[in-house]
Amino acid sequence: MSLRSSVARLFRKQAVSSVQLPRRPAHSVALVGAPFSRGQKRKGVDHGPSALRNAGLVEKLSGLGCQVYDFGDLSFTQVPSDELYNNIIKYPRSVGSASQVLADTVHEAVAAGHTCVTLGGDHSLALGSVSGHSRQYPDLGVVWVDAHADINTPLTTMSGNLHGQPVSFLLRELQDKVPVLPGFSWLKPCLSRSDIVYIGLRDVDPAEHYILKNYDIQYFSMRDIDRFGIQKVMERTLEHLLGRGQRPIHLSVDIDAFDPSLAPATGTPVMGGLTYREGMYISEEIHNTGLLSVMDIVEVNPLLGDSQEEVNATVNLAIDVIATCFGQTREGAHIAFDELPTPSSPDESDSEEQVRI
Repeated sequence: MSLRSSVARLFRKQAVSSVQLPRRPAHSVALVGAPFSRGQKRKGVDHGPSALRNAGLVEKLSGLGCQVYDFGDLSFTQVPSDELYNNIIKYPRSVGSASQVLADTVHEAVAAGHTCVTLGGDHSLALGSVSGHSRQYPDLGVVWVDAHADINTPLTTMSGNLHGQPVSFLLRELQDKVPVLPGFSWLKPCLSRSDIVYIGLRDVDPAEHYILKNYDIQYFSMRDIDRFGIQKVMERTLEHLLGRGQRPIHLSVDIDAFDPSLAPATGTPVMGGLTYREGMYISEEIHNTGLLSVMDIVEVNPLLGDSQEEVNATVNLAIDVIATCFGQTREGAHIAFDELPTPSSPDESDSEEQVRI
């Protein structure tokens, strides 16, 4: 039996009979590894899931009181003769096939009542995680934390790498601008422009800037974070997504949203990124909504650090991002503490000592 069918069977056993958006006081977390790298050109990003697990992710979440179901890494079929599309788009069939597998798995996880954490892999896999999530909750809202907008179309991309294009395939408003790639026939747009907010942008291509402005997509660049502060940015983000009512949140975090001094082991670092404190504040505010339903953590590449210390710093930062989404705080990351102990009655020797004094 394949890993994919095993995961689906386990999810179905745990599925609830009626589907309602849960506001979870305690977290049931499904970890899904997506070791996929063909959405970009740098080797090593497929080692991201194992690096996060080996650094203690499961233990960290368990220590926060989460019930963790680690369903291992998905297996992606190698696509032979995956030729360029339009002489520029790289590995379209591989990306399309892997994203479909992930979409099915994320849907199963959310339907079973879990908060799903996708461990990437490159950011092209958001095609699958967002699509699968939307099957269960069509009204979801997306918080996209990234240095890049990832909203090029196959006709505007300069690199041909699909990790820079997933949002264009997901947005309904762009469908007359996006051709159907080989391997993408299963994919349907599931977001409207009002369903997504970007945080941390600072490396945006000309066509992407045109799309953000002319399609009135909400975004906060690093300049905006400098101007308003991260508190105001998060207030505006959540007001934009939740102002008309509660709905599930999909948090998609590219580790390159952080400054390269904090996250050097990634494929497309850009100077001037989020500080540690800003990143943790984002996760804390998402946690405080009680509405996190799916999150992606992507583009951790253990082969790109110049030293083991740089790799460890990047991996540990990613773990902190995840853990903070599930209750780790800077006020003390502890499970519930109900009552302080009181001193017991003094024993006979203590009484004798008091008399002697």
